[in-house]
Amino acid sequence: MHGEYKVPGGKLVAADVEVTEGRLSRVRVSGDFFLEPDEALDEINGSLVGAAANADVDTLASLVRAGTDPQARMVGFTPESVAVAVRRAVTGSTGWLDHRWLSVREPARSPLMHMALDQVLAEEVAAGRRSPTLRFWEWSDPSVIIGSFQSVRNEVDLPTAEHHGIEVVRRITGGGAMFVEPGNTVTYSLYAPKSLVAGMSFADSYAFLDDWVLEVLRELGLNVWYQPLNDITSDGGKIGGAAQKRVSAGAVLHHVTMSYDVDAEKLGQVLRVGGVKLSDKGVGSAVKRVDPLRRQTGLDRQTVIDRLESGFRSRYGLVADGITAAEEQRAEELVATKFATSEWLHRVP
Repeated sequence: MHGEYKVPGGKLVAADVEVTEGRLSRVRVSGDFFLEPDEALDEINGSLVGAAANADVDTLASLVRAGTDPQARMVGFTPESVAVAVRRAVTGSTGWLDHRWLSVREPARSPLMHMALDQVLAEEVAAGRRSPTLRFWEWSDPSVIIGSFQSVRNEVDLPTAEHHGIEVVRRITGGGAMFVEPGNTVTYSLYAPKSLVAGMSFADSYAFLDDWVLEVLRELGLNVWYQPLNDITSDGGKIGGAAQKRVSAGAVLHHVTMSYDVDAEKLGQVLRVGGVKLSDKGVGSAVKRVDPLRRQTGLDRQTVIDRLESGFRSRYGLVADGITAAEEQRAEELVATKFATSEWLHRVP
């Protein structure tokens, strides 16, 4: 069994393993990492032989750490990344290039339709009726999008939002509230089979699925990095955040919103950003947490999106596609029966 794991910001780790009677009977780790001394590779391989095939990442990483000379130097990878590669081998993972990726770019849609399409397309990929897809969003109206588990009253000043004509909607993924206006954000979703993140924890999969974006942003001249659990940040401040959901039928939904421009005053009026969250981010105001792409790149928004799309295409391949009539109909039904209802929006008052 073969598994691979590209360490975010690091090197590729591959693992070829054999399993006998529920135990790892042979392990061969390889990759473009750096390791000194050479003998440490044999130690890593040997440390994993005999481990339970269903052992989790923490257990496998502990075995690697205990079985390797403490003076050994691992550069570009870690015991945890070795463990992830082994887990991906055992669980039958796939890589980016194992899939035919589709690209969806459409005219602006309402916030409610975006919420519904996220669910529909994730379910279609899970059911095998749609190939893995990268979808860029265009917003028709300003909106506050709250996470699946957030309290409406704690996150949003509803009278102020209504005064500004800002619709409040709830998405199916966790994470924090987002303030968006047409033309002011770069938002996209990835709909992927669960095999792409097989063997990874939620934390590992966030970094793994965001890594290509960071590479493209660096090509645009930004000094960016991944801030666990789900932020994309730079030396100028936070750029955006990701949210994720595993669909029980067998897919992962991963979406990212990055600020291109922002009405900072309006954001501060509409969102209730508490002191605990701000202190956790090490800043003094909600406005300082948002760092627009326009200022850092000097590029117009569509050019940024074009570069992201072409960056994905050059790495993994991408074929232009669109929303089918059946998907559109299903999304409209979900808007009416779920996302536009008070029961959904206020399920956490």
